[in-house]
Amino acid sequence: MAIGLGAVVVLVAAIVVGVVLLRAPVRTPGCTVALPDAAAYTFSPEQMNNAATIAAVGAKLDLPAHAATVALATALQESKLRNLEGGDRDSVGLFQQRPSQGWGTIAQLRDPVYAATEFYEKLAKLPNWDTLPITVAAQSVQRSGVPDAYAQWEPQARAMAAAFNGQFPSALTCRNLTLAPPGNVAAAATQELGTPKLTGPHPAAEGWTYATWLVARAEALGIDKVSFAGKTWTAESGAWAEDSAAGPDLALHQAAPAQAG
Repeated sequence: MAIGLGAVVVLVAAIVVGVVLLRAPVRTPGCTVALPDAAAYTFSPEQMNNAATIAAVGAKLDLPAHAATVALATALQESKLRNLEGGDRDSVGLFQQRPSQGWGTIAQLRDPVYAATEFYEKLAKLPNWDTLPITVAAQSVQRSGVPDAYAQWEPQARAMAAAFNGQFPSALTCRNLTLAPPGNVAAAATQELGTPKLTGPHPAAEGWTYATWLVARAEALGIDKVSFAGKTWTAESGAWAEDSAAGPDLALHQAAPAQAG
């Protein structure tokens, strides 16, 4: 059966469009944790921003990475790392904590720093909490109706906790961000990490803790560049790369405010 010229043109055009679509770069915003010889996990910038706060509060309290793993697994199960306005009964926030159960007021529990601090303080009071399985520790704090549900988030939580505790260089990247106007990095760092000064020289683990926090909080704080230990992440590239101009110290840059039209 003969095929008309018009049909051939349409077919070729469809093929060309298909090839172009296949080659088009992915523009979806996202933050990925990728540790050596391990699976990579991708979350939205909002989720990773909240994860950074949770992990930072644990570091400020001088708790080990295991505490952040428990906290992150809990928040992943309870809210998918979103600061929810409501939930089951009177549950609110990242951990779906309930004012009626003595966790605090609604306003307090919608504050990620307060909510994370409350979680860690209750976790640290558990006997031998640091040797308990993740799901047991989480359930002992939360008293959930589905006590085994936390276990499914352990791999993701462990990977994020390791990255946020500076155990692996350049383990977190964020791409295709929509940067907010430059925020007060010193105030946020003081509240979450316990220090207003991030830039300058640091031991490796501490430097990568701060650098990873900055990348995860980049969209909310309007950060478009972070450098440490000879590597640089930019919001434009969405990746870490070797940078001979970066130097060994931690440095950051915030995006210029948009000019009025």
